[in-house]
Amino acid sequence: MERFYFAVRFIPKDANLALLMGRCISVMHGFLCKRNINGLGVTFPAWTDSSIGNVIAFVHTEASILDDLKQQHYFKEMAEFGVFSITSVAVVPLDCAEVRFKRNQGIAKMFVGETRRRLKRLENRALARGEVFKPVKHHKEREFETFHCIAMGSATTSEDFLLHVQKESLTTQQKPEFNKYGLASNKIHIGSVPELSSILTLF
Repeated sequence: MERFYFAVRFIPKDANLALLMGRCISVMHGFLCKRNINGLGVTFPAWTDSSIGNVIAFVHTEASILDDLKQQHYFKEMAEFGVFSITSVAVVPLDCAEVRFKRNQGIAKMFVGETRRRLKRLENRALARGEVFKPVKHHKEREFETFHCIAMGSATTSEDFLLHVQKESLTTQQKPEFNKYGLASNKIHIGSVPELSSILTLF
């Protein structure tokens, strides 16, 4: 299956990568929801164990969809300000390694703020059922492979949250099944994307 991509490099050396990644994904999220588009994935060509990197790329089987996404005001404005360097839409090279970038919501459950929000939701549900809320404490510690965070904001709740993203190496290309953030998940969305590390020298 032929795929296309365009990539965005963050030029400032002191750029807040988590924030800029989040802004780019938010623009894509709105674009996908407004047009009811599926099958668009994101990949992070400069990903390392210590950093998510300063490059994000968008991948789809239709070049015209990527052309339209690239024309979104945020991308054009940031390029004009010299914050972004953006490639043309191009065909994904055939020799690219295949990877999966997945959102792991289990990681968020390790943190106090997220735990508090989950308990509040459970309490509200119990009260709505007329039951007494009795939370059970679990002390099981969990370990996770390397992950990086992307800072997001919800347009519906006006709350900030983090996408916890992990990288998984694959041997074959999978169906382009992604959530509206362009990521795979632990269960439902299992799409894969090209690693695209070979394009880092091109722009």
